[in-house]
Amino acid sequence: MKFRKKPVVIEAEQFFPNRRPWPDGIYARTEADLDAFEYMIDTLEGDRHIVSPGDWIITGVKGEKYPCKPDIFEQTYEPV
Repeated sequence: MKFRKKPVVIEAEQFFPNRRPWPDGIYARTEADLDAFEYMIDTLEGDRHIVSPGDWIITGVKGEKYPCKPDIFEQTYEPV
């Protein structure tokens, strides 16, 4: 069987660490053995996802936030 995704309008913001304010839910963390920050976002499922500069932060239909790589975002979404 094949399925098509239902058309749903989403909200999304592109993340760049040097632009403030950051999209809701993103935080920076460091570890003792890292010289750089990692940017993270928590999902409704309780998972943490790494957010890279340029990723899109999507707000889903239940208010959940999750990152999406720019190339996937471009293939999946278009402006409305």
